[in-house]
Amino acid sequence: MKQILYILTALFLAAGCGPETPDQTEPVGLSIDKTSLEFAADGGEQNFTVTASETVYLVPGDKWVKAKKGTAADNKTVVTVTVEKNMLPEPRETRISVVAGEEKQYVDISQAAAPVPPGGGENQGGGNGGGSDTPVNDGNLAWQFAERFGIGWNLGNHFDAQNNGVSGETFWGNPKATQATFNKVKAAGFTTVRIPVTWMGHIGEAPDYKIEEAWLNRVAEVVGYAEKAGLNAIINMHHDGSDSKFWLDIKTAAANPDVQKQLLEQIGAMWGQIADKFKDKGEFLVFESFNEIHDGGWGWGANRNDGGKQYKCLNEWNQAFVDAVRASGGENTDRILGIPAYCTNVDIAIETFVFPEDTAKDRLMMAVHCYDPYDYTLPATKSEWGHTANASNKVAGDNEADLKKVFEKIYSNFISKGIPVYMGEFGCVNRATAREQAFQQYYLKYYAKLAKTYGVPAILWDNGAKGAGNEKHAFIDHGTGEYCSPEAKAAVQALVGSYTNSLTLDDVYRNAPKF
Repeated sequence: MKQILYILTALFLAAGCGPETPDQTEPVGLSIDKTSLEFAADGGEQNFTVTASETVYLVPGDKWVKAKKGTAADNKTVVTVTVEKNMLPEPRETRISVVAGEEKQYVDISQAAAPVPPGGGENQGGGNGGGSDTPVNDGNLAWQFAERFGIGWNLGNHFDAQNNGVSGETFWGNPKATQATFNKVKAAGFTTVRIPVTWMGHIGEAPDYKIEEAWLNRVAEVVGYAEKAGLNAIINMHHDGSDSKFWLDIKTAAANPDVQKQLLEQIGAMWGQIADKFKDKGEFLVFESFNEIHDGGWGWGANRNDGGKQYKCLNEWNQAFVDAVRASGGENTDRILGIPAYCTNVDIAIETFVFPEDTAKDRLMMAVHCYDPYDYTLPATKSEWGHTANASNKVAGDNEADLKKVFEKIYSNFISKGIPVYMGEFGCVNRATAREQAFQQYYLKYYAKLAKTYGVPAILWDNGAKGAGNEKHAFIDHGTGEYCSPEAKAAVQALVGSYTNSLTLDDVYRNAPKF
């Protein structure tokens, strides 16, 4: 019995007084040695250390931040945080979630805004080239124009409407525009209106090509509505050159020098008349030479293999336009003029666009259009857009990144060099369900914030077609200025609000619809 007691006593002492074994270690609670990291605009790497007795998991908040665990030892894990270069003119913030077992803590990540590069750049031709790709407002000409024209609205399918080669204000179902229309467009937060005009059916014979007075006067009356409402206004030649179907036929002109010569004379004569009509109007009014000039192939027609003949024709048309406007005198000697790229296509513009020579310095803007991705914005064959969308309901790929690439191209090739560019048309057709409308609003928010961030004025397409689905772009009633529906109001408010508020692109991204 005494022996047994000795043994029990020894075991008790060993258990109570001996060294601790690893199995007997008390759990270590989750702790982090740094709760925030600050990065310069150039990005880079920094570390923090996590102490935890359980496996550590990391959840970065945004794509511009990556977090990687190193080798763990003694319940400590070194985490390397890599931050991409900030290309935006605004600082940005996110956080990394650190999880171990049932515990969660955060490391806040902040990054400075992109630095302001030297400004400037002459208002001369485009094309590929270098220059800063950092979208910052450095006060150059392009940014000045962007701030002036801001976010806009198209009076579409209106004066540009035509039946059988004759244009008419109400031919495609819209009512006549009124002063109330423009007053309420202004009240909605828009700063610019584009008033597309088709002139065919109101043009006299050669050599004068006299424009019908009543038609020109009505266009002038509506331009006056915009002026009285305090809006910038843009007028153009719209469907006269649609798909090479009508008199402004670039395909035939490229193949026949005599046709090109005749068209140059007609362009000069007609724009001379239009310019003369408005020569006393102030700088709120912009002339845009043409709309989406192409041969019917939408940039993938004969222009791809004709040795640049169509591009050359359009460059000459634009030169005739500038010459006619400047020769008319008055306010037109230095009026801002919009010059479209072929098919108003961004990629073709980078490859082929050339500004006309101009007697006025720094008074030309390049016009482009972008409805990317087509399957979502126009025929509505896809019902959702963005990183939170259902994969089967959206165009494949990284939707936000793909759209951002368009603006990055515009910025690096033109805006950063002081060459002004405006988005004469963009949009997204209306949707029927609350879920689809949420994604439409998100698309418009993201698009507007991209435009603001990269210094590109953008003008929403509104054709007055009510309902939902294919080509249904009605937002504001053309006759009254009232919103076409509560859903249309929500879409406009989302668009204008995103362009004008102080939120960042990342903020918009983080607030994408979640279902």
